[in-house]
Amino acid sequence: MRNAMILVVVVGALGLLVGCSNPEPTSQSATDGSVLPFPPTPMAGVAKPRLQDSTMKWPAEPQRLPDDAPNIMIVMLDDVGFGISETFGGEIQTPTLSRLAGEGIRYNTFHTTSICSPTRAALLTGRNHTRVGTGTIAERAVAFDGYTGTIPKTAATLAEVLKEYGYHTSAFGKWHNTPAIETTNMGPKDRWPNGYGFEYFYGFLGGETSQWEPRLTENYNQVEPPHDDPEYHLSVDMADKALDWLDEHQSFSPDKPFLMYWAPGGVHGPHHIFPEWADKYKGQFDDGWDAYRERVFKRQIEMGIIPADTRLTARDSTLDGWDSIPEDQKAFQIRLMEIFAGFVEHTDAQVGRLIEGLEERGIRENTIIFYIFGDNGSSSEGQRGSISELLAQNNIPNTVEQQIAALEKIGGVDVLGSPKTDNIYHAGWAWAGSTPFKGTKLLGAYFGGTRNPMVVSWPKGIQPDKTMRTQFHHVVDIAPTIYDILDIKEPKVVNGFEQMPLDGVSLAYTFDKPTAPGTKETQFFDNNGSRAIYHEGWLACTFGPYLPWDSPASVQRVNNWDSDNDVWELYDLANDFSQANDLAAEHPEMLADLKARFLTLAEDNKDFPIGAGNWLRVHPDDRIKTAYTSWNFNQNTLRMPEFTAPGIGRESNKVVVELTVDEKANGVLYAVGGAGGGVTAYLDQGHLVYLYNMLIIEQYEFRSDEPLGAGKHTLEINTDIKGPGKSGTVTFAVDGKSIGNVALNMTVPAAFTATETFDVGVDLGSPVALDYYERRPFAFEGKIKNVAITLN
Repeated sequence: MRNAMILVVVVGALGLLVGCSNPEPTSQSATDGSVLPFPPTPMAGVAKPRLQDSTMKWPAEPQRLPDDAPNIMIVMLDDVGFGISETFGGEIQTPTLSRLAGEGIRYNTFHTTSICSPTRAALLTGRNHTRVGTGTIAERAVAFDGYTGTIPKTAATLAEVLKEYGYHTSAFGKWHNTPAIETTNMGPKDRWPNGYGFEYFYGFLGGETSQWEPRLTENYNQVEPPHDDPEYHLSVDMADKALDWLDEHQSFSPDKPFLMYWAPGGVHGPHHIFPEWADKYKGQFDDGWDAYRERVFKRQIEMGIIPADTRLTARDSTLDGWDSIPEDQKAFQIRLMEIFAGFVEHTDAQVGRLIEGLEERGIRENTIIFYIFGDNGSSSEGQRGSISELLAQNNIPNTVEQQIAALEKIGGVDVLGSPKTDNIYHAGWAWAGSTPFKGTKLLGAYFGGTRNPMVVSWPKGIQPDKTMRTQFHHVVDIAPTIYDILDIKEPKVVNGFEQMPLDGVSLAYTFDKPTAPGTKETQFFDNNGSRAIYHEGWLACTFGPYLPWDSPASVQRVNNWDSDNDVWELYDLANDFSQANDLAAEHPEMLADLKARFLTLAEDNKDFPIGAGNWLRVHPDDRIKTAYTSWNFNQNTLRMPEFTAPGIGRESNKVVVELTVDEKANGVLYAVGGAGGGVTAYLDQGHLVYLYNMLIIEQYEFRSDEPLGAGKHTLEINTDIKGPGKSGTVTFAVDGKSIGNVALNMTVPAAFTATETFDVGVDLGSPVALDYYERRPFAFEGKIKNVAITLN
């Protein structure tokens, strides 16, 4: 009977799987690579009825790759624009990028999607981002086919394909392609990196994390970084783990090629770096972002990075000029940029350690490295400079004065870049970092959001060449390029699923033909309704409703937006590198044709409705979230990602804690979030303390007058919030007796963090309350029997 019950459960589970959005697998086999995995190789011996008459012989291992198949390393940084690196005319030192450029070739017309998850999905699959369900970041997924946040099994990743051909595969760093509600220890885990073909993964599943206390995952397990190690930094840890993996590869399978995808959190916010790296840039940015942009533009011309006739585009009228910044705020703004610069250089230095590691192991010569400098343009999500990055994501109105005042309470400018803040620089620096283009990250219309430097180096296969590659290409072209190099046929079926065609084209022809005509005829862009189409040297685009550098001002724009009323621009890219000369009025027929082509492409790529990435800005209650409304936790509940956890900071709720304590007990009862924002309840010398850390800028705290006595107690914490982002009240009771309340002037409508977690009996990762910063993770000294949470 027990076995029968298990069988019923298994069949039920399979039934659920059949009902998912992926089509049913097909049963086919082929030896030419059109169907993967390859069929089993028949045994070479002879099997007779009698053992004595049989011969045993293992078959030769099939050779499906060229004899000299290279190792492949894809490095992609995060949130860095075209005008950042010294290699491409910027002012931030990137010696590794420069070295690889000298040992390889450079591209100045390479493109991304203008945003995190979509660029990664396009890179890994070779398909356009919306075609593979990734029209926006995983945390903002909505129920339209192009925006589900789930890469379908009909779009096999590069790792899935190469693994079948004999490559060993690994990924390190930022993943950001797993549905946000599938990241707990219970998964499901088939959409974690290992489920997409990576045999080893070490990094974080979400969109960002603290560099000091990252929320790490190793393969299918959550792991903790070392506590209180003053030398620890995530980028260093990632390089260490990657080198360890290379050692294992060389020990266990030195004859096999490898694929390594190394995508650090650097330099996405929060900008976390050791002070000495930021201090290297003291005084360099004192004259502000407008002056920086002028200097970089001049240098880009002199270095031949951009055509000599390129025009420097003007600052958007909605973006602050440096002269408008009050003098008493400039030190704050300058230090934010110094920290960013140090973070960039430090990240590039870790890439350098990887290159040195390849050389030390004797495998650099036949390793092709794609160093993509950014998954999108520089990020303007810091708005007017921020000490808590998610203020913008939550659309919380605030002032620089308010932020500086809050910063002074925790140590002033000196703590920027430390574990105590989630800082990110002013949008003006992001705009300057996108020189010479208009726009920043989140704008699919302008190259400030979509054009990123790339360097390719392969000592055995590519002759170093200083000629700039100017052919128009995109991240969807990387996978086809690798298949081309390896003479791999585009698979039609992978793991039983018929595959959608690749959207990308190979750019391998540019390796030895620097001035060859480009082979990419058309490319489609869309992010939050900021969209464009490239076709045969022309680009039509429209800004869209969302202002990346001013979330509050975007509210009305998004609410009133109708995509049919957008004003489009038109650029002749053969004569206008920076989108400086709008020719829409001169060529209305061409513009009309490109707009029509865009709509056809958008429909084909599952991009409808246009601007679906804005849905949650209009309908915040439709965010992806768990279906549960009540939970019972115990002291073993750890590392529950915020997007899957009870929304105790954004929704009305009741928390009942049953515990046993000694006199003057200490420790965390429960917490969600981190130093950048969160909610925590803890005991301090027996006193019940509650803190609502409103993204650093405000702190709502309650402390009981009397400590809990030794013994069993029941604590009740009731939170009443009037609506998303609205004010609220929290009331407290011990053993049925009311002991007080605290007012919440405002609350977060979405989330405190991207990857911090809900924990019981401890505050893992970044601590919500600085009060116990020196005591973190501040484990509870008593016994927690149960934490019951109910959303009202």
